[in-house]
Amino acid sequence: MGRTSDARQRLLDAALALIWERSYSGTSVDAICERAGVKKGSFYHFFSSKADLAAAAIEASHERRCAFMDDCFSPSVPPLERLRRYLGAAYEEQARLCRETGRVLGCPLFTLGAEICHEDERLRQVINGILDQHLAYFENAVRDAAAAGIVEAADPAARARGLFSMLEGALTQARIRNDPAFLKHLPDEALASLGADVAAAEG
Repeated sequence: MGRTSDARQRLLDAALALIWERSYSGTSVDAICERAGVKKGSFYHFFSSKADLAAAAIEASHERRCAFMDDCFSPSVPPLERLRRYLGAAYEEQARLCRETGRVLGCPLFTLGAEICHEDERLRQVINGILDQHLAYFENAVRDAAAAGIVEAADPAARARGLFSMLEGALTQARIRNDPAFLKHLPDEALASLGADVAAAEG
């Protein structure tokens, strides 16, 4: 049983890594099996298709990431510091990936979603649901900052969407240009877009 469980996890990890590094269309079942060290017959024991595996892989990745997001956006942390922590971590993660792989990989959800959104409805819905959950963290932070009088946000949901778009746009530019520097000053830029006193937020 341990070998079976391990094979499934290795397939999930290999699929996410290859699709993130390359693309969905550029990643074959054979390549996933080779990276995972799993026979093709075992692949079809766990998953009916590449799309089925991709959906499971991004859902598993999201579940692992939730603990990190819960920590960054904990209600015990001041609202602007929540945003600063998460946006700063995005730069650190992409810089690390660039050192390890030679590439800035950007956001796996946007990379995959932009490629398959008109081709696979199930995958689109899975990605959309995860993005909505990510956006909810931003909205709660903006709402709490507005309630505390730190920023002005008559419509916290709209301001949160703007911040999230800033992040995803910066991640996409960083991937295209292969330069994590596009994310380096994002925390200050994002807080400034809310009208926050950046110096005070740092303190």
